[in-house]
Amino acid sequence: MSKNFKALPIQLSDKLIAEIKEGNSLFQKPIKENGLPAFVKPINPTTGKGYSAMNALTLGMQRRDDPRWMSADAARYAGNWVKEGEKGTLIEFPKTSDIQAIRTAEGKTIKDDKGVTQTKTIEFEKPQQGKAFLFNAEQMKDIMPLKEYLAKQEEGQSLSPVERAEKLIEDSKAVIIHGGQEAYYDKLRDAIFMPEKETFENETKYYQAVVHQLAHWTGHESRLNRPMDGKFGSLDYAREEMPAAIAGILIGGELKIGHNFGQHTAYMNNFAKILKDEPFEIAKASREAQKIANLLLGGDLKREQKQSVEVTFEEGDEIAHLDTSYKVLEVRKNKSIKVEDADGGRKILQPSYGLYKSLLEAKANPREPEMELNEGQGQAQEQNYQMER
Repeated sequence: MSKNFKALPIQLSDKLIAEIKEGNSLFQKPIKENGLPAFVKPINPTTGKGYSAMNALTLGMQRRDDPRWMSADAARYAGNWVKEGEKGTLIEFPKTSDIQAIRTAEGKTIKDDKGVTQTKTIEFEKPQQGKAFLFNAEQMKDIMPLKEYLAKQEEGQSLSPVERAEKLIEDSKAVIIHGGQEAYYDKLRDAIFMPEKETFENETKYYQAVVHQLAHWTGHESRLNRPMDGKFGSLDYAREEMPAAIAGILIGGELKIGHNFGQHTAYMNNFAKILKDEPFEIAKASREAQKIANLLLGGDLKREQKQSVEVTFEEGDEIAHLDTSYKVLEVRKNKSIKVEDADGGRKILQPSYGLYKSLLEAKANPREPEMELNEGQGQAQEQNYQMER
C-alpha cells in the first residue's frame, strides 16, 4: 500500500486539526471577517438538493459565500462554465449504479447512426464508493448572480429565520426549563435548562444555544439512543459534543440563523486528540449529526444520498487504513476478528477496540490513494451537556 495513501476522512480530520490549533475552525469562528456566516449550507442548484453531513462539512470548510456547488459536467449542462485554472473539492457518496458503454464481444463501443455511443445502466448489488469534484458558483462564469438566486430561494418562505427556529423548538416537544446561568441538557431528567432569553446578547444567539441543546436531547434512549455517559471534559463527553456541534452547524445553515458552539478549550483540545488518534471518527460524527438534523428538521433536510447498509467483516477482506492494509484471516462467533497487516503482523481485534471500529468504517467507505481534499481537475452535572454562551 502506498505510503501516500490518505482516505478522505483523514484529510478532513487533518484539516480540522490544523484549523482548531489556529483557532479558526467552524466550531470556533462562526462568523467570517466579512461579517457573513462561516458556514453556508451547500446546495446543488440544478437538483435543489443539499449534501450529506460530511460532504456539507467538507464544502462548508471552503468558506464560500455562495451556497451553490456542482460538478463541471453538471455546470456545463446547465449552461455554466468553470473558470480556467479553478480546482474542485472532492466529495464521496454511496453509488448504487453506473452508466457504461455497450461494447461488442471484441470490446469495441457500439454507436448509433449519429455516432453516439450507446450506454446501459448497471445496478450494483452493494453500494460502491462514488467520487466527484465539485466547484462553487464563485468559480464559474455565466451563472445567475447570487443575489438573484437567493431571492428566488426565498420565494414562498413566509417565516423569518427566528420564526423557523421557534417552530423547530415547538415541534420537538422538548421540555425546556428557563432560569439559571448555563445552557445544558440533563439526560436523567430528559430536560433542557436554559437561561432566560433576555440574558443573551440577542435573539439569534439564544436560538443557536437552544438548537445545540436540542441536538443533545436527540441522544436520549427514546430517540436516537446515543451513548451519553462521559464525564465533563472526558473524551467520551467530546464524542457526544462533536456530532452535536456538527448538527448545530447543519441546522443553523438550514434555518439561516447560523451557529455558535462557543470556544470551550476542553472541547477543542479533545476534538483535536480524537481526530488525530481516530481520524475516521469524523465520518461517524457526521453520520450522527445527519440523523440529529433529520430528526429535528422533520426530515426536511435534503440529502444527496441514503445511508449505506450495515457492513460486517468477512474472511478474506483486505482493508486499507492509514498507511497500511489489513487482511481479515478469521471472523469469530463473538464478532472479533483475526487480522494480518501488510508487514505480516497478526492480532485479534474485539468489537470494542478502536482499530476494529476504524477498519469497519474503512470497509464501509473504501478509498483510493493519492486523493487530496481540495485538488481536483476541472457540565453543570455529570450527565449534562452544556454550551458556553
